[in-house]
Amino acid sequence: MILLSDPLIAAVPVGDTGEALVDLREIADLRVDDRLADPAGAYAHLREGTVERLLAAQRSLPDGLRLLVVEGYRPLALQAEYFRGYRDELRRRHPDWEAERLRVEASKYVSPPEVAPHSTGGTVDLTLCTADGRELDMGTAVNATPVASADACFTWSPRVGPEARRNRTVLGAALLAAGLVNYPTEWWHWSYGDRYWALSTGADRTRYGPVDLA
Repeated sequence: MILLSDPLIAAVPVGDTGEALVDLREIADLRVDDRLADPAGAYAHLREGTVERLLAAQRSLPDGLRLLVVEGYRPLALQAEYFRGYRDELRRRHPDWEAERLRVEASKYVSPPEVAPHSTGGTVDLTLCTADGRELDMGTAVNATPVASADACFTWSPRVGPEARRNRTVLGAALLAAGLVNYPTEWWHWSYGDRYWALSTGADRTRYGPVDLA
């Protein structure tokens, strides 16, 4: 399992297509949850290429199922705040851990800011729901931590039941077929165009680098 803290991720050259960030709230075919809404609406934005692939994934889902987007773009300053906060939580739980172990363990849940996928606008946290918005059983909540879930948040964790396993498989099949890749410690985290995607697919550089919300 390659984590976002791995030097292989930081070594991927950064390129950028210049694609715009799209407001998902203006796309009728996509459902956006507001649990992580921010005043600027950053959470509801993604790059054009990622949006096209989400729409393709949704068209391939079984009848009656929809994607439910929880968070897309995340400003770099907020990413840094999340990373520091989770790293500090782990430090309190494990005062004997050295700095590098804290960084690695934190990266199972929050990316180090220097390689942050969400800050490219190509990465999305999402789940499955019914046509009327009822979320399916995925084994854990979106954004469950490895510590709190005893690693049940890992995409292929054996700690989840058969229904959640089936639902994760349905979600994964649709998104993989559309060209996205999963971060294996978070079943809800899928990306296109960022460093993790580039390394996973053999691309020679990213399609998206860090971007600011206009």
